[in-house]
Formats: sequence, C-alpha cells, structure tokens
Amino acid sequence: MKKRCVITGLGIVCPVGNNLEESWNSIVNGKTGLAKVTSVNPEGCYADLGGEVFCDSLPAPEYDRSARLCIKAAEEAIHDSGLTAEEKSRAGVIVGSCIGGAVSIDEYMTAQKDGKEDDRRIPNMAASSIANHTAAYLNLNGVTANIVNACAAGTMSIAYACDLIRSGEGDLFLAGGTDPFSSLAFAGFHALHALSEECCSPFNHSHGITLGEGSGILVVEEYEHAVARGARIYAEVAGYGVNSDAYHITAPDPSGQGQMDVIRRALASAGVKPSDISYVNAHGTGTPKNDEAEFLSLHTIFDGTDVSISSTKSMTGHCLGAAGAVEAVFTVKAVSENILPPTIGYTEEDKKALPEKAGDLDFVVNESREKEISLAMSNSFAFGGTNASIIFSKDKHEMPETEKDKVYITGFGKILSDASAAEENVAGITLEMKDFTERGVKLGIFRKLDKFGQLQLVSGIDAFKSAGITVTEENERKIGTIIGTSAGPVTEVSNFQKNIVDKGCTAGSAFTFPNTVYNAAGGHFSIFTGTKGYCATVANGTQAGLQSIAYACDVLGKGDEDIMLASGTDEGSDMVTYFYRHSGINGSRVLGEGSSTVVLETARSAEGRQVHKYAEIAGYAMTHSAGANSYSETDALEAAVRKALANAGMEAGQIDRIYAVTNNHEQGDREREALAKLFPGKTVSDSRDKTGDCRAASANALAIEAAQAIDASEIGSAVAVSYGCGSYTAIVLKK
Repeated sequence: MKKRCVITGLGIVCPVGNNLEESWNSIVNGKTGLAKVTSVNPEGCYADLGGEVFCDSLPAPEYDRSARLCIKAAEEAIHDSGLTAEEKSRAGVIVGSCIGGAVSIDEYMTAQKDGKEDDRRIPNMAASSIANHTAAYLNLNGVTANIVNACAAGTMSIAYACDLIRSGEGDLFLAGGTDPFSSLAFAGFHALHALSEECCSPFNHSHGITLGEGSGILVVEEYEHAVARGARIYAEVAGYGVNSDAYHITAPDPSGQGQMDVIRRALASAGVKPSDISYVNAHGTGTPKNDEAEFLSLHTIFDGTDVSISSTKSMTGHCLGAAGAVEAVFTVKAVSENILPPTIGYTEEDKKALPEKAGDLDFVVNESREKEISLAMSNSFAFGGTNASIIFSKDKHEMPETEKDKVYITGFGKILSDASAAEENVAGITLEMKDFTERGVKLGIFRKLDKFGQLQLVSGIDAFKSAGITVTEENERKIGTIIGTSAGPVTEVSNFQKNIVDKGCTAGSAFTFPNTVYNAAGGHFSIFTGTKGYCATVANGTQAGLQSIAYACDVLGKGDEDIMLASGTDEGSDMVTYFYRHSGINGSRVLGEGSSTVVLETARSAEGRQVHKYAEIAGYAMTHSAGANSYSETDALEAAVRKALANAGMEAGQIDRIYAVTNNHEQGDREREALAKLFPGKTVSDSRDKTGDCRAASANALAIEAAQAIDASEIGSAVAVSYGCGSYTAIVLKK
C-alpha cells in the first residue's frame, strides 16, 4: 500500500486573523477581513478594497514580506504539531507563491527612484528565496521547493509534499502557500478590470475579485511517523489532482472541462465517488467567467449528491499563491470539527435568487452550519490554466499502490547562450520571428510571449520533435510539464513594477501583467501544444533545472501521465544583468541565458511508441541545508549523491562520469572537493565554460549531455548534480 499522508499541524495568518484560532472563529462567524487598502496607493483606481494582514509580530524583517508571512504561519504549525527541535530540523519546506518577492522589488525600485537603493533587498526578490529563507530561519533541513503556479500553488504544494513522502524523500514537510498584498498584483488585476468595486461576492453578484494576502502552512506527515511520535491527526490527505486547461493564459475554459478533469483526477486518486464528498471549498473568486465555469463544473460533477459548497474568499479575499493553502487549513478544520464555513454577503433578495443558479446543490450562505463531514475537497484554478484539487478525509484512507515503471529520456531540446560571444561578461540569445515560424508558431502567439516564455517554447517544441510526440485527443491528458527556474520572468516583473513606481497603480498593463506570473511560460506552452496533463513550475535556484526532472519522475510514478517534459529556463536582459552584478550572485562567471528540456517517458509508453531511449533515469534524490553548522551544504551535496546512488542500486565506483553545476563562490571549491572524494579519478564536466551560467537551464542541460554520452556509448553511467538556494539535486543515469 502507498504511504499514508496526514495533517498534524496547522498555521495561518490572513485577513481574518493572525493565528489559527482567530482565523477559524472569524470564518465560522462570517466575519470579513476586507476593507479599504492601506499598503498600496489606489489613487485614480476604480476599486480600493482588499484583505490585508495587520500583525505587529511578523518575524524576520530582513526578508521579503512573503517569507515573513510564511515563517509566521510555519511557526504556529510547528507548535501546533508538537514537533521537537530535532524532529523539526528534518522537516522539508514546500511553499506555493504567485508573485514571490514583489514587495521587495517595489521597495527596491521606490528607494532607487529616491536615490536610496539598497542591494541587500535583491536576494529577496525571486520566489526562489521564500522556502530557503523559511528553512534558514527555522533550521529546517529537509527537501525544499517553491511551487509558483499562481493561484493553484498553495494546493499543489501540499500535493507535492505527499508525493515526496511517498517517494521516500522525507517523512515530514511544512507545506502551503504565501503571498503579500502588493502594488504589482493590485495594479495588474486593476488593468485586467478584474477587481470588484465592492467586497467580492462569489457565486452571487460576481463583479470581480478582492485581493487578499497571507499564508497557510500545514504539517504534512507520513502516517506511521506521526503515530510513532504520538501526534494528533487532524485529517488524512486522501487524494489530489493537478492538470492544465490548455485554453487561455488568464481565463478558464468556459466549458469547465479542465476543472472537471482535475476534480475527477482527485476523486480517482482517493478512490471515491462524487457522492462521497460532504463539502467543497470552491475556488469561488467572484469574477463572472470563473464563477460561471465553476458553477458548470460543480453541477456536472455533484448534481444529485448531498455535497455542501462555499467560498471562504468572500471573507479573506483572493490570497493568490496562498489561497489554496489558506483554504486547505479551513477545509481541514471543517473536516475535524464538522462545521461548514459560509459564503457571506448574501442579502435576502440574493438568497431568493440563488436556487436558480445553484439548483439542488447546497450552497452555504451567510451562516456556518454543522454537518458530519467525512470527506472534503478544496479546489484551486489559476492563471496559466493550472488546476488543482485536493481531498481531505476524517477517517483512515489507504490508496492502492501504483506499480512504478522505469523512466527513460526519449528526447530533448535546448537553446543556450555562447560564452565565447560574451560582451562585458554577459552572453545572450537573439530570437527572431523566423525561429518561431520554422517551429510552427504564429505571430499572434509569439507576440504574447516575453523572453522567458520564448526560450521555454523553443526548447519545448524541439524536445517534442526530438521525441516524435504528436498530441492527440487520446494522449493530451497523459502529457505534462515541469519547468524549473532560478529567477523566472525577471524582466517582465521588473519593467511592470518600475512603471507602477513611476506612474502609480493605474499604469499597469493588461497585456504584460499575465507574463509576470512565473507559470505563464508553462501555460503558454500547454496552450500551444494542447497538453492537458500535470503542469507545474518550480523556482528553487540553479538546481531547479535538475529538480524538475526529479519532480517529473515522481509525477510519472503516480501513473496519471505517460510523458513529462522537464525543463530548466532562465532569461537574460539588461535588468537581469543589473541585479546579478549588484548582488554578486554570479561571481566572475559569464552570465548566460537559455532553456533546456528533456522528455521523460515511462517504459510502457516508450516501448508502445517504439521510440529511441537515450538513457534511463536510474535514481534521483534531493537534499537541503539550512546553513546550520551541524549540517553544511557540502554535507547536503554528498547526501544527495549517496541517496541517488542508493535509489539506483549502484555504487560510486560504477559511475563513469560526473556532470556538475557547482556554486560560483568559495562553496563551489568545497563542492568540487567533495565530488572528487566521492568519485576519485573521475572526470567532472561543467558546460558553463562554453555557454555561460544559464542557471536552471545549465543544470537541466547536464542530463542531456549525460544522456547523449551514454547513448553514444562513450560511458555507461553518469551522475548529474547541481546546487541552488541551499538545495541539491542528484540524478543517476545509465544505459
């Protein structure tokens, strides 16, 4: 049987409360946290409402507000779970976010405008920093990742923590989401005319969203581990699903097909029927298109059942990357206390009109109610077309084991800069329209892409061609993507933010705002190719390019997908160069850019398609060091390599070549010494001398180089390893 995953701790800070008790009491009593905003200037805007957190005890002022909110919720979750200091130190951190360090970018550019810029803010700007800073502050040394799939990220992080537990990467994770109230998000949704002039009214007036902020963190723990330490168990994670609409970058598919598919995935994962679900915490944003599509989905799946439905966003607002996690906390509380949270804001007239829209579905309005809840679902639907659904169970819920298949690399594509053409230590890539027309990309699609999305689309299309993949109605739901990045769409975010700093929140661009979310590139790729499987973007420093491969292998192991594309992508620009030079992150290396994508395929699928197999992914592992003296980054590197070898059933002496992207500073010397000790006399290859430091793309390209060498019979096996934000991923490849 599969390892069971349970929830043993909860922590939250959001517009309706600064802790779990306060927040839950507000939700149960229908208390709103929405009011006129104070943290951004809405002058000239048609809307001025939001859900803000007012907390004088946010820790770690040296970090971005996203990390501070996360740490606050994580501290409560740890205390609530009763973890000892030793148990806590082994925990991993999986955090979802939509806008990452947007507040730090705003602060930096505002100070820069006033001639007071402070380069210490730069490391806080990327979403990659959130999990790392949380781990460092709390001394957590388990696997870390930042899932940056917009409004589905919080839900996806909980699901990914379960995957990591079931694949043996850890027994204990702090998982959830965080996002701050920011001028970037406010100006962006204002530009889309998606904000409501009044408090949002999901499934009711549906005039638009009201933004919120906060963090929800859940302690996700392997069941036997929880029982052994005598932990209280709130609920069990019964099942979950993730997919892509492949329809539009900001709007849901009006047919609701993507939403229905992900709900059915979650039900199948849990082995239950729609009639088994007692409560659904709906996505319920309050926009016309979202509410209409979700109504259709809910009716199609749940008509004729006893399910109760509500949207807690009516009180918290839309907390973006934190939304799914905040709502997961409320859903777990609903299960454990048998209380249905309400959707507030309905007048008597609204309640009379509701049956026409709701039909037989039980929409809980204005007041909470008691109900025996055995299984509850929480849904999240995001920009980029990403959908996520998760089910929590009150009772023991075992899932049948899925037989794991071998995974092969069956194709690849890459576009990397040339270090020999560098100017002033920077190497770039010039993309022209012909580069896209040659790949079947029309002008209308090309114009919607920023540089980050362009690079990803090129390497992804080339990988598809290399693997001979044709997307059909039969396989579109069996093909997914994981994109790893160090810094995401830096240029688009920075340019958008600079415009707001210079001209105010009314200056946001509806055309460019969608590309400020990290998962836009993945969304555009899914739309272009028509792939509707699992779709995630992970931001976790350079090693995210290899972590995407490990993540994709875990997804394939669940059995929902046959083929996964795993990428590493990072762009270059004047803005990127400026930030990297001012922060010193890149050391003396040539700063490059690019995208690298590998096609990963189960043996069953590869053999069925009779496709060429370049190499097998024999084993993989991820580790993290919070920076404590007792467990250094070099220790984490060695642990990742040793565990990957053990998972592959191989010894270090059986490895023929090492492919490594090491740190750019003194830590890199220690990493190379550790590799020399682990693999004495073996060649260590690092292609960055040829391409420049393309960050996540460089890490991902290691796997391509290794697979090509194995396929050419130059070597029989290899290890690829890379660092990033205190984390390490090691991949073992063989003939």
